[in-house]
Amino acid sequence: MKGHLITFEGPEGSGKSTQIAHLVQRLHDEGKSVVSLREPGGTGLGESIRDILQSVSEVPLSMESELLLFMSSRAQLVEEVMLPALANGTWVICDRFVDSSLAYQGYGRGMDLDWIRRLNAFATKGLVPSLTVMLELNVDGCFERMEQRYGATSASYDRIEQEPRAFHQRVINGYKELSEAEPRFEVFDATASRDVLADLIYNRVMQLK
Repeated sequence: MKGHLITFEGPEGSGKSTQIAHLVQRLHDEGKSVVSLREPGGTGLGESIRDILQSVSEVPLSMESELLLFMSSRAQLVEEVMLPALANGTWVICDRFVDSSLAYQGYGRGMDLDWIRRLNAFATKGLVPSLTVMLELNVDGCFERMEQRYGATSASYDRIEQEPRAFHQRVINGYKELSEAEPRFEVFDATASRDVLADLIYNRVMQLK
């Protein structure tokens, strides 16, 4: 029995966690073995790295340190959880994966995309998702949803959420380029109603063999 790795990507506020919860529940209801993960995180080491990456500090985190921390979390997640689960026929659903590094550190920060791809391949041992669900949302929608989540002040935003609008626009542009170049991407309108979107995603996932 073959497991599948399904990753969810999108800018801030695109509703990934909500749609992942819907999908995981439906797969569970069908009797499938499913594990839901997030990046950074998913392991003890990964959750510690997540705290570092999200915390706002007076001492800026360098771009290089940021990228390598994401890669460290990813490498541990793949080795400790993903590969064993997939080998056992489990469906692995992950909130962010390799494409987030390309979108945020590559397009957003302006780091070399080929270098990031090489690091991704090293960290994942070449693991590629069966399907990447891309939730598309424009930059105005991102900021509106972050305001709805946290209120008018940005004091509660994590370190990456606090980046300026231009950064988030570059991330969105990057995701568009990635989704057009990679056949494993399926793009969905994040502004669709939750239930309609959940049905569309589920129907696409069910096409996997």
